[in-house]
Amino acid sequence: KGSKNHQKPERSTSGPLEGVRILDLGHYLAAPFAATLLADFGAEVVKVEVPGIGDHMRRSNPIYEGKSLMFAASARNKKGITVDMRKAEGQAIIKDLVKVCDAVVENFRPGTLERWNLGYEKLKDVNPGIVLLRISAFGQTGPDRHQVGLGTTAQARSGYTYMCGYPDRPPLSAPLPLADYITGTFGALAVMIALYHRDAMGGGEGQCIDSALYEGLFRYMEDQPALY
Repeated sequence: KGSKNHQKPERSTSGPLEGVRILDLGHYLAAPFAATLLADFGAEVVKVEVPGIGDHMRRSNPIYEGKSLMFAASARNKKGITVDMRKAEGQAIIKDLVKVCDAVVENFRPGTLERWNLGYEKLKDVNPGIVLLRISAFGQTGPDRHQVGLGTTAQARSGYTYMCGYPDRPPLSAPLPLADYITGTFGALAVMIALYHRDAMGGGEGQCIDSALYEGLFRYMEDQPALY
């Protein structure tokens, strides 16, 4: 007690997730937002974009001095590279990166990574500890898995849209991509739970996380589905 040998360690300014490396394969908007949240807390995030085109968010409003403020917010604290994942050379680059990463986030249509030889089983072959967060409109399985859906569609599917607005008018949607942001938040939490299971609990292996855009908002509905 009171010994100089028991001084408090110096406070780190690098964030609690220092040493965690995330590969961000996502595009507009949920998966990149999950990676952004992890980057905010110190994770090293490498964002992959299509050569010559980039993330669609680069052209999203609002635009200030020729640049998207939405993309600037999403890409903060990230390192950027371009890789054509449709080609064998690009796929090899991704697998090399996966070897030294803790997690991968993506929000392509179900089956896209598999067509590019980058599905979970392929990634697990090169890194058994990899955690893969997969975000899609309606999940990786089920009858609607191949349907296209954005935040507005997900908000309606969750039941949230039905509750918004006025009795004498059509429903109103939130004035921002609410489903994307909520799904990204749940996604970041899920990645951390999977990493905790792998490392702190001694699970050893990674996991594949299947998250649909409507699920987070549906969870937020809390008692309403039961009431219905």
